[in-house]
Amino acid sequence: MLERIHLAVLQEVEKQGSLTAAADKLCVTQSALSHSMKKLEQQLGTAIWLREGRSLRLTQAGQYLLAVAGRVLPQLDLAEERLRQFAQGERGTLRIGMECHPCYQWLLKVVSPYLAAWPDVDVDVKQKFQFGGMGALYGYEIDLLVTPDPVFKPGLHFEPVFDYEQVLVVARGHALAGTPCVHPRQLAQEVLITYPVATDRLDIYTQFLLPAGVLPKRHKTIETTDIMVQMVASGRGVAALPRWLVQEYTSKMDVVPVRLGPRGIAKHIYLGVREADRATDYLQAFIAQARQPLPA
Repeated sequence: MLERIHLAVLQEVEKQGSLTAAADKLCVTQSALSHSMKKLEQQLGTAIWLREGRSLRLTQAGQYLLAVAGRVLPQLDLAEERLRQFAQGERGTLRIGMECHPCYQWLLKVVSPYLAAWPDVDVDVKQKFQFGGMGALYGYEIDLLVTPDPVFKPGLHFEPVFDYEQVLVVARGHALAGTPCVHPRQLAQEVLITYPVATDRLDIYTQFLLPAGVLPKRHKTIETTDIMVQMVASGRGVAALPRWLVQEYTSKMDVVPVRLGPRGIAKHIYLGVREADRATDYLQAFIAQARQPLPA
C-alpha cells in the first residue's frame, strides 16, 4: 500500500511543480512515477491529484498525504542517518536551533568544551530571525532548541539551564545612564533598536512597554549584535539585551546597562528536546555542559 516513495513523489511534485521535474529529481522515469501513483490511487480508492490542463491540483486526500510526508520523511531520513552512524561507530551531529538571538555568544562558550569532550559528535546551528523552533523540533529538523520562551507541549521536554536579566543598553553619556532603573514612559521619546522579530516575541515590548501603554518614538531593527551595540554607543538609539552580554561590551564600547523597572526583567534560557530522544547520551552531555559556569 502506502510506501515511502509515494510520499517522496508527493513532496517533490509540490517542490518542483510537475511530474516530469519530480521524476528527474527522484531519478525515475515519468511513466514509472505516474504508474506508481495511479496504482496507489486504485488501492486507496481515492484520487490524490486532479488534472487541470497541464497542472496538477491536490485533492483533500492528496493534501493530507503531503502533510504526512512533511512529518514522516524527515524522521525516516534521520533514522537512516543515525543507523548509518551506529554502523560506522559514529555518534553523529547535534543540530541546534536558536530562538535566543543574543545567546549566540553564550552558545559558543558552551560548544567549545563540548566539542573537546565529544570528538565524535559534530554540531550544526540554525539561527534565523523568523525561525520556527517548535515546528523544527517536532519536525525533526533540529535535535535541541535554545529558547527563552518554551512552549510546553506533549512529546517535548524543556530544561532550564541559564538565568539572566534583560536590561536596557544606553550610551555612557545618555541621560538614563546614571539612573538606578528606567520606567516605560522614559522610552517614549527614544529610538528603540531590536532584532528583526515580531514585537510579540520581544520582552521589551511584552513585559515592559505594552503593559504600560507606551511605545517608543521609533523602532529600528538590526540583525547583528555588534552593529546594534555600536549604534547605541554612537547615540543612535537604545536597545534591550541580556545583562551578561552587555557587560562583555562595556570594556570595548561606551555603553552601560540600566535595569528595566524597579524589579528588572528576569529571564531563563531553556534547552528543548524531544521526549523520545531525551536519554541520548550526547544530548544529555550538552545539557549538562550548558549548566556549567561559563569561562570569563
